[in-house]
Amino acid sequence: MSKVSVRYYRIKNKLREKTLGLAPMNDDEISFDEGLMEKAMAALNEMSEDYPDWVSSLIDQLADVHRRCVDTPEQRYQHFEQLHAIAHDMRGQGGTFGYQLISDFSDGLYDFTGTSTATSDRNVEIIKTHIDAMRVVIKDRVSGDGGDIGKQLKLGLEAAIKKHNK
Repeated sequence: MSKVSVRYYRIKNKLREKTLGLAPMNDDEISFDEGLMEKAMAALNEMSEDYPDWVSSLIDQLADVHRRCVDTPEQRYQHFEQLHAIAHDMRGQGGTFGYQLISDFSDGLYDFTGTSTATSDRNVEIIKTHIDAMRVVIKDRVSGDGGDIGKQLKLGLEAAIKKHNK
């Protein structure tokens, strides 16, 4: 057996200097410009005010695809793929803009419309239940986790899923 030579190169990670444009520093010396942080927070708050209108159009898209599931059952697999993609886009947005329930319900819809889900009439109704729950959140502007209303919506969604799974 021949002798194998292994070389190990330790390359300095200069990512911090490149991203911050600074000389190397200790972690406790990193700081952010407060003015930039305030501008970023203001922009996020402004976007949060527009989020209900913006996400309503996505919910309308979900409802439209759901209607196509009802009208053209032979194409449900493709429709489930569309629902899956829209729900994927919505999953992370709700919490960012103060509507955690939208993220929660979108996440559930995303998981439910995966490739292993049957495209039965029962499952089409479960999709409708997710969409209806999202509509309530936006219509009533239920922000954050929704408190008692949020708990009721989640319990209602779970009950509807159980009902349709029987």
